Amino acid sequence: MRSSGGIFDLDQRRQTILKLEKESTNPKFWDNNLSAQATLKEIATEKKWVETHEKLSSELEDIAELYSLSAEENNPEDEKELNEAMAELSRSVDSFETNSLLSGPDDFRDALVSIHPGAGGTESQDWASMLFRMYNRWCERKGFTVDLLDYQPGEEAGLKSATIKVKGEFGFGLLKAESGVHRLVRISPFDSNSRRHTSFASVHVYPVVEDNVEIEIKDEDLRIDTYRASGAGGQHVNKTSSAIRLTHAPSGIVVTCQSERSQHKNKEAAMTVLKSRLYQLELEKQAKKMEKFDKNKKKIEWGSQIRSYVFHPYSMVKDHRTLVEVGNTQAVMDGDIDQFIDAYLSDPNLKD
Repeated sequence: MRSSGGIFDLDQRRQTILKLEKESTNPKFWDNNLSAQATLKEIATEKKWVETHEKLSSELEDIAELYSLSAEENNPEDEKELNEAMAELSRSVDSFETNSLLSGPDDFRDALVSIHPGAGGTESQDWASMLFRMYNRWCERKGFTVDLLDYQPGEEAGLKSATIKVKGEFGFGLLKAESGVHRLVRISPFDSNSRRHTSFASVHVYPVVEDNVEIEIKDEDLRIDTYRASGAGGQHVNKTSSAIRLTHAPSGIVVTCQSERSQHKNKEAAMTVLKSRLYQLELEKQAKKMEKFDKNKKKIEWGSQIRSYVFHPYSMVKDHRTLVEVGNTQAVMDGDIDQFIDAYLSDPNLKD
């Protein structure tokens, strides 16, 4: 099995567990609580890798035994059971190999996904809503939980902006492949002359920062505005000033949240988004100092798309970084994007 460094090294991971567990017995281990928590989390992560590897190896042995019995008895029912077991194991191994590519310090975290339409009014706002649906469908396929933090509907159709929190194993590690500009080419349903239109929407993905990560936000740097929520939500949401807008002066970052009825809960959610974005900003500053910005991160601007979705005059979705092409556009829009994510993670030239 492969990993981010090549072949999955089971012995190396076991040695890492032993080394970290030895560190945890040091009397001064808990002198630094944040460091101790990080070590314990690393131990749990390494143990999970080992346990998953052992589980898959055991299942492979069981299938090999089942194959031997099936070959001897030539029983159609055994053959059917064998095929089902092999298909299930193949899916599990594929998932394991994809996850083994995720070795970044934040890959294990949950993700914040923000979607914004480009210039073009209703056309691009509709495209942004299609991407919003695509990511929600992908999360359903993965068994991930989605919390809607902010959703501002377009005036005629689509959305002006949306932010979701995706909770699941390696949420950020997987979804970071989606960060960038997405381009749509189609016959516009909003054009009475049925002309072809090109639309753009940007997707930004941030790791969700946990409480044990220190990000300082000074009160004097923060402006908090309240306003009435727009869109769906019932009378209470629309008649009270429950929506929150946070403006962080030093960075210029503006965060809005209006998904909850409670002003307190909206502020809490908005602070989570702000903290995560400041964390990502700090990481990018450090990367810039080290001159390790990857080429993809330089291209988050209109016209420099990472992926094109063509509905007319032919059907194709093409990722411009990995050159992966898919002809079934409907499947992609229904959340079938793992092939793009896998190709991105497997390409050493696209590593963070």
